[in-house]
Amino acid sequence: MKKTTFDRYPDAQMKDPAFAARFRQSGEAWDVAQQLAALREQAGLSQQDLVRKLKTSQQQISRLQSPGCEGHSLSMLRRVAKVLHDRARVVLEADDAGQAGALTESNVPYRVRRKASKAAPSQVQPEHV
Repeated sequence: MKKTTFDRYPDAQMKDPAFAARFRQSGEAWDVAQQLAALREQAGLSQQDLVRKLKTSQQQISRLQSPGCEGHSLSMLRRVAKVLHDRARVVLEADDAGQAGALTESNVPYRVRRKASKAAPSQVQPEHV
């Protein structure tokens, strides 16, 4: 069967290393979302049941189960896992090329700039470089 422009588009995009990294990462987010939804359903809970058990909002549970939403806190994933009688586990690994994976957000280096002596801890300000 002849490939259409729609079929060729992903192949062309995957040649771009930045796009390929984002694509792989979106797959990981999709995996987390699917796992959470499957575990919730396996426990016989609706999203609303989970909301009540976690004492959180329905929007928060919806975000957890949305593959487009990233940046879930480990503490929230642990809370969900506990309610579902499971556990959260994070695995960090090198990619196939032996390099660290790309971040979805640009890495912003910063250093802490301290004010003049006798500065209270609350006066420490991060300085973006």
